[in-house]
Amino acid sequence: VQLQASGGGLVQPGGSLRLSCVASGRAFNDYVLGWFRQAPGKDREFVAGIRWSGGTTKYGDSLKGRSTIAKDTTKNTVYLQMTSLKPEDTAVYYCAAAPRLIHSMFGIPSSYEHWGQGTQVTVSS
Repeated sequence: VQLQASGGGLVQPGGSLRLSCVASGRAFNDYVLGWFRQAPGKDREFVAGIRWSGGTTKYGDSLKGRSTIAKDTTKNTVYLQMTSLKPEDTAVYYCAAAPRLIHSMFGIPSSYEHWGQGTQVTVSS
Protein backbone atom coordinates (compact mmCIF):
# COMPACT_ATOMS: atom_id res chain seq x y z
CA VAL A 1 0.00 0.00 0.00
CA GLN A 2 1.25 3.45 -0.90
CA LEU A 3 -0.30 6.72 0.17
CA GLN A 4 0.77 9.98 -1.44
CA ALA A 5 -0.43 13.14 0.28
CA SER A 6 -0.30 16.55 -1.35
CA GLY A 7 -1.90 19.96 -1.29
CA GLY A 8 -0.27 21.50 1.73
CA GLY A 9 1.24 24.95 1.76
CA LEU A 10 1.15 28.38 3.30
CA VAL A 11 -2.27 29.92 3.82
CA GLN A 12 -3.46 33.01 5.66
CA PRO A 13 -5.70 32.75 8.71
CA GLY A 14 -9.28 32.33 7.61
CA GLY A 15 -8.21 30.71 4.37
CA SER A 16 -9.00 27.32 2.90
CA LEU A 17 -6.98 24.41 1.66
CA ARG A 18 -7.74 21.05 0.09
CA LEU A 19 -5.45 18.12 0.73
CA SER A 20 -5.37 15.03 -1.47
CA CYS A 21 -4.25 11.50 -0.75
CA VAL A 22 -3.78 9.08 -3.63
CA ALA A 23 -3.91 5.46 -2.51
CA SER A 24 -2.40 2.61 -4.50
CA GLY A 25 -1.14 -0.92 -4.19
CA ARG A 26 -4.35 -2.84 -3.61
CA ALA A 27 -8.10 -2.61 -3.62
CA PHE A 28 -9.42 -0.59 -0.71
CA ASN A 29 -12.97 -1.89 -0.52
CA ASP A 30 -12.63 -2.96 3.11
CA TYR A 31 -10.44 -0.07 4.20
CA VAL A 32 -10.80 3.17 6.11
CA LEU A 33 -8.77 6.15 4.94
CA GLY A 34 -7.97 8.75 7.54
CA TRP A 35 -6.31 12.10 7.99
CA PHE A 36 -4.17 12.91 10.99
CA ARG A 37 -1.99 15.85 11.86
CA GLN A 38 1.03 16.42 14.04
CA ALA A 39 2.42 19.74 15.20
CA PRO A 40 5.95 20.05 16.61
CA GLY A 41 6.11 18.69 20.14
CA LYS A 42 2.57 17.36 20.06
CA ASP A 43 0.97 13.96 19.62
CA ARG A 44 -0.50 12.86 16.35
CA GLU A 45 -4.12 14.02 16.24
CA PHE A 46 -7.09 12.59 14.36
CA VAL A 47 -8.72 14.93 11.87
CA ALA A 48 -11.17 12.81 9.87
CA GLY A 49 -11.75 9.35 8.45
CA ILE A 50 -13.91 7.78 5.76
CA ARG A 51 -14.85 4.23 4.95
CA TRP A 52 -13.96 3.40 1.36
CA SER A 53 -17.13 1.37 0.78
CA GLY A 54 -20.23 3.21 1.84
CA GLY A 55 -18.58 6.47 2.82
CA THR A 56 -19.21 6.49 6.56
CA THR A 57 -17.27 9.36 8.09
CA LYS A 58 -15.97 10.44 11.45
CA TYR A 59 -14.40 13.73 12.48
CA GLY A 60 -12.03 14.63 15.25
CA ASP A 61 -12.60 17.62 17.46
CA SER A 62 -9.73 19.68 16.09
CA LEU A 63 -11.27 20.65 12.75
CA LYS A 64 -14.86 19.61 13.32
CA GLY A 65 -17.18 21.97 11.50
CA ARG A 66 -14.28 23.33 9.47
CA SER A 67 -13.36 20.25 7.48
CA THR A 68 -14.94 17.81 5.07
CA ILE A 69 -13.54 14.46 4.06
CA ALA A 70 -14.55 12.95 0.74
CA LYS A 71 -13.43 10.22 -1.62
CA ASP A 72 -13.29 9.66 -5.33
CA THR A 73 -13.05 5.94 -5.89
CA THR A 74 -12.48 6.40 -9.62
CA LYS A 75 -9.25 8.24 -8.78
CA ASN A 76 -8.40 6.24 -5.65
CA THR A 77 -8.17 9.57 -3.87
CA VAL A 78 -9.34 10.90 -0.54
CA TYR A 79 -9.68 14.64 0.00
CA LEU A 80 -9.67 16.82 3.07
CA GLN A 81 -11.24 20.22 2.53
CA MET A 82 -10.34 22.64 5.31
CA THR A 83 -11.85 26.08 5.84
CA SER A 84 -11.52 28.96 8.30
CA LEU A 85 -7.99 27.88 9.05
CA LYS A 86 -6.25 29.12 12.17
CA PRO A 87 -2.57 29.38 13.09
CA GLU A 88 -3.05 26.47 15.49
CA ASP A 89 -3.94 24.28 12.50
CA THR A 90 -0.31 24.46 11.44
CA ALA A 91 1.03 20.90 11.33
CA VAL A 92 2.15 18.10 9.08
CA TYR A 93 -0.93 16.36 7.79
CA TYR A 94 -0.78 12.63 7.15
CA CYS A 95 -3.11 10.24 5.41
CA ALA A 96 -3.36 6.70 6.64
CA ALA A 97 -5.16 3.47 5.78
CA ALA A 98 -6.58 0.72 7.95
CA PRO A 99 -8.38 -2.49 7.02
CA ARG A 100 -11.69 -3.55 8.53
CA LEU A 101 -11.87 -0.77 11.10
CA ILE A 102 -14.95 -0.28 13.23
CA HIS A 103 -16.30 3.25 13.51
CA SER A 104 -15.28 3.72 17.12
CA MET A 105 -11.65 3.08 16.16
CA PHE A 106 -11.42 5.58 13.30
CA GLY A 107 -9.63 8.11 15.47
CA ILE A 108 -6.94 5.84 16.93
CA PRO A 109 -3.58 6.25 15.18
CA SER A 110 -2.38 2.77 16.17
CA SER A 111 -5.35 1.29 14.30
CA TYR A 112 -3.81 2.34 10.98
CA GLU A 113 -1.33 0.08 9.25
CA HIS A 114 -0.22 2.30 6.41
CA TRP A 115 0.92 5.92 6.45
CA GLY A 116 1.81 8.46 3.80
CA GLN A 117 4.74 10.84 3.99
CA GLY A 118 2.79 13.89 5.17
CA THR A 119 2.22 17.33 3.75
CA GLN A 120 3.00 20.55 5.62
CA VAL A 121 0.22 23.02 6.28
CA THR A 122 1.26 26.41 7.62
CA VAL A 123 -1.34 28.98 8.60
CA SER A 124 0.24 32.36 9.03
CA SER A 125 -0.11 35.96 7.95
